This record gives sequence, structure tokens and C-alpha cells, in this order.
Amino acid sequence: MEQAPADRERLPQPAPLEPLGRRAAGLESVAGAEAERARDEGPGDGMMTENNFWLKKIEISVSEAEKRTGRNAMNMQETYTAYLIETRSVEHIDGQSVLTDSLWRRYSEFELLRNYLLVYYPHIVVPPLPEKRAEFVWHKLSADNMDPDFVERRRIGLENFLLRVASHPILCRDKIFYLFLTQEGNWKETVNETGFQLKADSRLKALNATFRVKNPDNSVIRRHFRSPLHTEVGGIRDGEGSECCRGDLRNDQRATGKWRFTELKHYSDELQSVISHLLRVRARVADRLYGVYKVHGNYGRVFSEWSAIEKEMGDGLQSAGHHMDVYASSIDDILEDEEHYADQLKEYLFYAEALRAVCRKHELTQYDLEMAAQDLASKKQQCEELATGTVRTFSLKGMTTKLFGQETPEQREARIKVLEEQINEGEQQLKSKNLEGREFVKNAWADIERFKEQKNRDLKEALISYAIMQISMCKKGIQVWTNAKECFSKM
Repeated sequence: MEQAPADRERLPQPAPLEPLGRRAAGLESVAGAEAERARDEGPGDGMMTENNFWLKKIEISVSEAEKRTGRNAMNMQETYTAYLIETRSVEHIDGQSVLTDSLWRRYSEFELLRNYLLVYYPHIVVPPLPEKRAEFVWHKLSADNMDPDFVERRRIGLENFLLRVASHPILCRDKIFYLFLTQEGNWKETVNETGFQLKADSRLKALNATFRVKNPDNSVIRRHFRSPLHTEVGGIRDGEGSECCRGDLRNDQRATGKWRFTELKHYSDELQSVISHLLRVRARVADRLYGVYKVHGNYGRVFSEWSAIEKEMGDGLQSAGHHMDVYASSIDDILEDEEHYADQLKEYLFYAEALRAVCRKHELTQYDLEMAAQDLASKKQQCEELATGTVRTFSLKGMTTKLFGQETPEQREARIKVLEEQINEGEQQLKSKNLEGREFVKNAWADIERFKEQKNRDLKEALISYAIMQISMCKKGIQVWTNAKECFSKM
């Protein structure tokens, strides 16, 4: 099941916006009034209102990367890359163009922002960051994360990440994201003050939920209502309100649509596997293509040497050799362009992990629900055993009773009263978790449907562009050989 953002006690609250210490001519001029209103209202629900949807009016870019040297938390010298984020209003104020507002961020700060978004919005497929170190590269490219070509590609990927967040209908209104774009000093402290790290689910708990959750889908739980087994979830027993349960099952199937979370988890695994294989194939093809093109440079060398010993054929051979040299050197630009298409595929390689993060949160929420239902059923059984004086299962309490005698009626009544209070609390908690889970499913599937549309559109455009690039590359090869043919004809 899912977790709703409406559960404010379980989710960290972002800190209210504080004065920035400087008035930015770009972003602040557009969003200043909205930010002041957000400061007056306090943390609220952690998101700006629809009226504060100021990102529709700004342009965001990561325009520059710079190699720097400094000291880390261990006071050790380190070299890192900083990226210049520029925000600019697309509107004009009083007929004058608005200046660009800019600040520098490290890759680790981008990571901190995304980790915050993952915790605070567990039902959202949070856009991934570009790779920290190069993978699936052809041999001409360096795997060094300080390599200029790699840094440039990562700069483009970081800009794409910010644009993905800015275009998301929910993430774009988060105050921490706003501060990421506007507050250079003390931004990390502001994020840490939200306490989001304390709310992050531990890996051990997530692993435990993965293996111990019995019903990974809501629809699976509801089908248990129709089985002959005694099942109680949310205070509904098998056989009670069957029409209501069947109606909930139909509504749940409509809510989750074609995919359920278990299927989504399998799909994300398969998507990652398919794209990984595709990128490996592309890297092998690029290696071989690079070698083939460079070997063509030998034609240019041979034709030039040949032209030196031929009088009538010399000019034609020299011209053909020149065309071969151009053809051999063209592969560098071609494969660099191709690497950008590969980066688009890599983004969805990393999106697969973002999908699994939503599935893991669903498993955790479902596991909490099942544990609450199991605890409630256990307390009801204890209460029934105390009321009837019969013990259905072996228990330490039953052995103690046999050894030391029965409890007095007053003691039994007192225990029954305590259990009844705990049962009432457990029923309320179970009801709350059921509502929380349903809200999580509703919100998560709405965002997953949005992601599916985005994925289909982006991958379709990327693959079409890649095919067009390959066609253009082949046409250039044909043109080179056509020119060489004309050179040979004139000899």
C-alpha cells in the first residue's frame, strides 16, 4: 500500500523560507512575493500553492562547470567540480530585461536534494541524477569523472534533472527545491534541519518488508476476503460485507489500472536489464565502427603515396585520398553525438531504480498494515481467551496459569479492560493505515501514469533521432565514396 503525503506526523516538514540575505534580480523578482507569503504561512504542507507556481515563469540552466580544489569534512585536500546554476525570468519588468541570478553547486548537493525529495515524496517517481562515474563508454572516452568530456555530459544531465523537477506538478513547488535555486549559503543546513534523514526507512527494514510482506498488492489482500480462510484486515472479517468487499476490489482494480506494484517491480527490473544490454551493444558497435572509420584513413595515406609516382593519375588519387581522410576523421564527431543519445537511454536506466523505490515504499506501508492487523488479531484472541477461559494455542501465559493457578476475576477483568482499550486503539490505527495505504496507491499510480507518458514520449523521440543520425552518417559515407568515384573518373 502507499503512503500519503497527508500524514504530516510521519513526514519531515521543510523549514519555512528564511530571508536570503540578497535580492536576486532574476528569480527573486518573479517569486519574491510568493516567497514572502510562504514565510508568513510557515511550513504548511511543504509545498507552494497553485498561485505560487512561479517556475512557469523562469528558465533554469546549468551553464558552466568549473574544476575546484578545497577541503572536505575530514579536512583533507580534494578536487571537485562545481556547476553554475542560472535562473532567469522569461518576463520583463517595467519594460526592462531581468538579470540572471546564479550560484554554484557541487554534485553532492544535487544528491542531497534528491535524497530529500525521495524521503518527502515517497509516492513520486523522482527524476534520477546523471551517473557519477562513466559507464558503457567506447574506448576513446575516458572513465575519469574529471575528464572534460564526461564533465560536460554530466553538466547536461544535471540541467536535465533540474528541468525534470521543475516541470513536475508537485516537486516544482517544494520550498527546499526553491532554496536550492536561490540560497547559496547555509542551504545544506536548511535541508538537514528538516530532519528528513531520520524519517528515511532503513535498508534493513526495507529488506525485511520485501521478504516478509504477505500481500504485496492491495488487490491480492482483497481477494483473500473471498477465500474460505479466516482473514481480518481493517476490521472486516471474511464473510462480512462481501458485497462491499467485491465493490472495493473492483474500485481497487480500477485505481491501480493495468499494472500492479509487483508487476511494476518486475517491469523496472526488465527495463534496467534491457537498457543495460542495449547500451553494451551500442558501446561494442561504437568501438568497431571507430576502428573501421580510422582504418579508412589508410586509404588516404596510400592514395597520397601512390599519387607521388603517377603523373596523369596523381591529381585524382590525391583528391580521393583527401576525401578518405575526411571520412576517417568524421567518426569522432559522430560518436560524440551518439554518446548524447546514449545518455538519454541512461536516464531511463536510472529511472528503473526510482520505480523500484516507489515499490519498496509500497511494500513497507503494506508490511506495516499487515503487522498492525496481526497485532490486532492477537489482542482480540487474547481478549476472547480471557473472557471464555479457554486457551486455543500454546502460550507462556497458559503454562504460567497451570503452574501458579488461575487469575482472580478482578485481575481478569482488569486485563480484559486493558486489552479492549488496546483493541480500540489498534482498530483506529489499522483504519488509519488502510486510508494511508489507499491514498498512497492513488497518488503513486497517478504519478506512475504521468511517468509512463513521459517515458514513451522521450524514448520514442530518442530512438527516432538515433535512427536519423545513423541514416545521416550512412549518407555522408555514400557522399564521400561518390566524391571519390568522381575523382577516379577524372583520372
